[in-house]
Amino acid sequence: MRSILALALVAAAATGACAASAGLDAARAEPNLEKRSDLAMSNAVAALKYARDAYRAGDSQMAMSKLEEVQESVELGYDALTKTGKDPRKSPKWFKRAEITTRDLLRSMDSFEHEMSFGDRGLLEKVREQVQQIHDNLLTGLMEGKHK
Repeated sequence: MRSILALALVAAAATGACAASAGLDAARAEPNLEKRSDLAMSNAVAALKYARDAYRAGDSQMAMSKLEEVQESVELGYDALTKTGKDPRKSPKWFKRAEITTRDLLRSMDSFEHEMSFGDRGLLEKVREQVQQIHDNLLTGLMEGKHK
């Protein structure tokens, strides 16, 4: 019974993995940079969920590939926002959305890290550091004072 449940979870994670990959491709194809950022950040949230589900089902390889997708998605979203050339203080809507999403991702990664065995935490730590750096950059852009 337990193995059937594990197989069902792996199958669901694999199906979701295909959908999440399609989400990243859709984000890359989006011509509007702000919407591209939003799609990429949404994909990062979905990929983290699939990584957590795959890890719970015992599929470490799928979990690690989904964590890499989380990092790619967050980087794509941040790059899209920086390419807009907009000042985050004057046009904060998309920057603030990305900042909130990265903050939520970091919280989810912290709780996911507690579920993981000590030996499996290496890649998650690397991804979390990258997401933290992007979150800090977004927050700095939104909160810094006037340019002199």
